[in-house]
Amino acid sequence: MGKRSGLLAPLPRDARLMVPVLAATGGAGRSTVSYLLAAELAHAADTVVLDTGPRLASPWPGWVGEPGGGLSALPPAQPLSRGAVRAACAVMGGPVPWQALTDVREWTAQPLDLPSEPAAWHQLAAVGGWQAAVVDSVFPLAQDLLTARCAGTTGRARGWFEVPYAVPVLCAAASAEGVQALQQAVMAMSAEGLALHRAVAALVATGEGRPPAVVRAAATMLSGRTAAVVHLPCDSGVRGSGLRAGRVQPRTQQAAAQLAAAVLSTAHDAWGDPLPAAAQPVPLAASSVPLPFPA
Repeated sequence: MGKRSGLLAPLPRDARLMVPVLAATGGAGRSTVSYLLAAELAHAADTVVLDTGPRLASPWPGWVGEPGGGLSALPPAQPLSRGAVRAACAVMGGPVPWQALTDVREWTAQPLDLPSEPAAWHQLAAVGGWQAAVVDSVFPLAQDLLTARCAGTTGRARGWFEVPYAVPVLCAAASAEGVQALQQAVMAMSAEGLALHRAVAALVATGEGRPPAVVRAAATMLSGRTAAVVHLPCDSGVRGSGLRAGRVQPRTQQAAAQLAAAVLSTAHDAWGDPLPAAAQPVPLAASSVPLPFPA
């Protein structure tokens, strides 16, 4: 991705930062933000992206560099070792390599029954031993909150806010419709008492030039409710060649570095600098109770 615009202080080896990338609607740039953020965090931490989306709706299978076994290589209802989890990951290129865990099988393969519970993905990140895990989510925020309230359940949005050491990134397209959807989701999250002071907003431009007035006004509102607001520019190189080609414009990389710095600063404000040690999973014998991560 070229020359970096800044330096990030390295995370302690025993830290574990979870960064769920969430959005109110589709088309908000979640996967692009996840990719750019992971590439920047890799300069400060051993980093992975966890792709929670179905294979045929996800761009990650087409972005991976050196593919690993993929999610299908993690057997259901069996104990998982650190080596097995890491071997399932694809190695992503760049000045500092990082990893991505996605479904790399052919499109005709039977769909995997992936877990929706954030705790299962958090547990997978713990077994893998990464310092930073960026989670590319697929569900709409406000709809999830409303469904959970009506059903009397926790919901995925609350689950991601409540996993240990989580700094959610809230994505929206920098358009009238995009920021309106995010503002509505933020109001719903505020009503549900979610920790918005630990969330960072990322507004992804859909065209060249200065953001529209409605987007600038939304950014002002969001800056009063979230830890930070970062604007990501429209990148013709990414749109024309895709992220796998690595043709990211300098200003895009600068914005990604700002986003990574905002995430780390938010984590330090919440839990201290350096980050405290995270809980480590106890090694399991072959006869032990299996981890609840179904395939």
